[in-house]
Amino acid sequence: MLCIDNPSLDPYFNQAVEEYFLKNSGENIFMLWRNSNAIIVGKHQNTLAEINVDRVKEKDIKVVRRLTGGGAVFHDLGNINYTFIMGYGDEGAKVDFKKYNQPIIDVLATLGVDAHFSGRNDILIGDQKFSGNAEHIYQQKQRVLHHGTLLYASEIKDISDALNVNPLKFEDKARKSVRSRVTNISTHLKEDIGVDQFRQKVMNHITEMYPDAVPYTLTEEDIKAIQKLADEKYSTWDWNFGYSPKYDFKNGVRTSGGHVEVHMNVEKGIITALEIFGDYFVNKEIDPVIESVVGLEHREDVLLAKLKEVKSSEYFSNIPEEELIKAFF
Repeated sequence: MLCIDNPSLDPYFNQAVEEYFLKNSGENIFMLWRNSNAIIVGKHQNTLAEINVDRVKEKDIKVVRRLTGGGAVFHDLGNINYTFIMGYGDEGAKVDFKKYNQPIIDVLATLGVDAHFSGRNDILIGDQKFSGNAEHIYQQKQRVLHHGTLLYASEIKDISDALNVNPLKFEDKARKSVRSRVTNISTHLKEDIGVDQFRQKVMNHITEMYPDAVPYTLTEEDIKAIQKLADEKYSTWDWNFGYSPKYDFKNGVRTSGGHVEVHMNVEKGIITALEIFGDYFVNKEIDPVIESVVGLEHREDVLLAKLKEVKSSEYFSNIPEEELIKAFF
């Protein structure tokens, strides 16, 4: 088993690391890693329905879609992520959350913390969640990717704020995240040993569990290939937002020119139908504005550029483009 203590804090790069080793290595892998502030959404989720767009913009939080299913999670430097990439063979269990969660439970037991596996894919202390897990099967090589979060000293309020979405905005068939009461591991320790020391304890435990465990450092070749994957996939709007399933969106905002409510249908990230309601006044019929937006990506920079291009403020009385765009998100 190759044991990787990944120093990167780049959310795009770190998601690419997992796919790279899943698809290009035949070795069993264990990796520990952290992300700077990021929201990681499940593969089958509607990204915009999972994030607080205003807070994400304000705090410059990266948003990345992962390979695995499940719900959206918030990462910061107080959270440690762990990844197993293992072959399962013809007879092995493909999806076995408990197998990969047990080492974490065992590490916590040595620190006097009684943690337990719960539900489909969580690890809890009491009735509070500190670890959410997800898996992805790569059938071509009979390999499974399992990864999970370990909230050691995360900013719980930041988690709540970043994932606090108005559920009335979206109607879709995507899997919605289930919000749970969360806790930090550090608050349950007799002595806070710090995130780095806890991370080392987890790595030490894995190397003791697997006799063939050896440390592995990413080579220049690895890094080059991973960065290419990060640039071409994991940092792109097409993957992180455009991949979202079909959804209907509605949102209302108060502007200088009155209340504006946007209703639209979006498929594969593209606006397919749009209606704009409200008590606003117009200088001329707004059909050309609507027609100019249909067919575009549901993406703020793209839509704002188009509204400015068609000069929507000349159609809507006393509503500048910078205010109108807020109704679209």
